[in-house]
Amino acid sequence: MNRTFILPLALLATPAAAQDYPVIVQSCDREVTFEDAPEAAISNDVNLTEMMLALGLTDRMVGYTGISGWKTLDERLREGVEELPELSAQYPSREVLLGAGADFFFAGWNYGMRVGGEVTPETLEPFGIQVYELTESCTHIMDKSKASLDDLYADIDNLGAIFGVSDRAEELVAGWQDEVAAMTDGVDPAEGPRVFVYDSGEDTPFTAGRYAMPTALIEAAGGTNIMDDFEKSWATVGWEEVIERDPEVIVIVNYGDVTAEQKRDFMMSNPAFADLTAVREDNFVTLEYVEATPGPRNIEAIGTLATAFAEARE
Repeated sequence: MNRTFILPLALLATPAAAQDYPVIVQSCDREVTFEDAPEAAISNDVNLTEMMLALGLTDRMVGYTGISGWKTLDERLREGVEELPELSAQYPSREVLLGAGADFFFAGWNYGMRVGGEVTPETLEPFGIQVYELTESCTHIMDKSKASLDDLYADIDNLGAIFGVSDRAEELVAGWQDEVAAMTDGVDPAEGPRVFVYDSGEDTPFTAGRYAMPTALIEAAGGTNIMDDFEKSWATVGWEEVIERDPEVIVIVNYGDVTAEQKRDFMMSNPAFADLTAVREDNFVTLEYVEATPGPRNIEAIGTLATAFAEARE
């Protein structure tokens, strides 16, 4: 389903309404003032880069970072960024951003920035680089409500305001909301399956907790994340907790050197998991990394999950 990207490409031919500056947006615990629209933006990671593409902002970008190092580039994204350089395979250094002449960095905590690291809003400000932080990631530096699709919508609206394309942002969000409503009509999470998100790890699994986007996607699709009470975003848990909570569906996040099929084989062949309902009934569904993290492909991910959940309950 490619509707997610068809709409913004069509919007490129439609002049955006003039937007007054300065504009002020909320970025985690900061109010950030933009005197003008950025002209030399850099985004980190596939999902954040796809937000920029969805808004038709490639002409405002000087590059992107943090994609090839995790092997998350696919053909859809490759076509969108073919005219842009990847400036760093993983997290960029401050020197990389300065060397590219950036005036804006779209990143998040653990999405290109580390708490206390050399690249933060505070360390970049003296060099004239403004930062907008991914809303989902704000939980790493402040109290935040549970993950929600509103996090994605807020990021799109804020980027629209920052770059003077609010009309595009509003139309994009409205289209997504209509798609989600159509896909989830009649869905009752109370009757849906218990779901475990398996990102990576064999000794201890890395998974999505209360503040990670998969929790919102699972709920929208009619399920419940078994780690909904885990007061983390993405983090490790013990296999004992997974076994005790007996997921009926396992969502595998596909990226990196270990494939989704290898992760499934690990769970299917391990005697410790033999009694899990999801393993016993072979109820696995795969989401690509770019679908499981906040971004435009969250919308089709909900459809994928809703179909898998319905099949698991048949």
